[in-house]
Amino acid sequence: MATSRDFDPTSVNLTDPNVDLREIICSLQTSGNEYNGNLGARISSIFVIFVVSTAVTLFPVVARRKPAWRIPAGLYIFARYVGTGVIIATAFIHLLDPAYEEIGGASCVGLTGYWAEFPWCPALVLFGAVMTFLTELGAKCYIDEKYGVQTEREIRKMVVRQPDPAAHGSSGILEPSCGQLKTNAGEKPTDVLELEDWESLEKMAYMQQIGAFLILEFGIIFHSVIIGLNLGVVGEEFNTLYPVLVFHQSFEGLGIGARMALIPFPGKRNWLPWILCLAYGLTTPLSIAIGLGLRTTYEPNSFTANVVSGVLDSLSAGILIYTGFVDLLARDFLFECDRTRHIKQLVQMVFYTLLGAGIMALLGKWA
Repeated sequence: MATSRDFDPTSVNLTDPNVDLREIICSLQTSGNEYNGNLGARISSIFVIFVVSTAVTLFPVVARRKPAWRIPAGLYIFARYVGTGVIIATAFIHLLDPAYEEIGGASCVGLTGYWAEFPWCPALVLFGAVMTFLTELGAKCYIDEKYGVQTEREIRKMVVRQPDPAAHGSSGILEPSCGQLKTNAGEKPTDVLELEDWESLEKMAYMQQIGAFLILEFGIIFHSVIIGLNLGVVGEEFNTLYPVLVFHQSFEGLGIGARMALIPFPGKRNWLPWILCLAYGLTTPLSIAIGLGLRTTYEPNSFTANVVSGVLDSLSAGILIYTGFVDLLARDFLFECDRTRHIKQLVQMVFYTLLGAGIMALLGKWA
């Protein structure tokens, strides 16, 4: 294929049998650097997005860990299930669709060389989902081997010390509702646990969930890096993209925080949720700063940039699709055997989930 320097997009004869479709598409998609000033507003976006997204990410974690603050249970449930919908919509609208635009079969990349010989975009999505599954399966096998076979529901019911507003137990330890739960030794009921039992169960629950969560945050952070770089160099779209990304990052942060709030971090790792929230909150602002540093040279629609962002978006989409449907929807709604006994709350939770997905999907119109 001739280089873009050899191709004149202003003089194309579509009836010429020798015209290369790849040249036309690559010329249309490669817009170059569009930076047009607004440096002050771009710098402000670094701080605004950091403060807002970090605060929203921390909210579900604080709501769960600080019952003395008397945060209404309804607000916690709202954050938790809106976050579930946000993660699912992010996977399809904000990751999968851009990935196809960047490396799909109709893109400049997808029509070039070995990229045209295989459907790489869906293959990478599949790879991301399978790797997430294998990570969770490996963690479960390790835990079962070390501590004895134990269902995740049993572990979660036994180690949650604060009441879960989404559950119907009235005590600090959630009441079992699907049969008597046993300790890993299978010798005594879970409402009579020794200190050693608590520590073991807490560690089991933590190890079972932390791996999948880290992969989830890893996938979202990839996406945050790309949009941060683009915000630093985008042209006339900046005035629209700026406020949209504030909401975008806030809702994604809500999804991360809601998922993190369910993980029973052991006492020695009480600091980890704060670090993870901070890592998410800093990613986009730092990427914006890097974009500003490269504002006259970085080309977000170049061939190389599309390859990098397309691969990362595809992998992240696979991770979030698996996490959203398996770890969140299936476990919260289908695998909770007493969920259908409380129809009013079930309808409320489904509504919040659809609301989160709808809002995040709508934001896809601009970002």
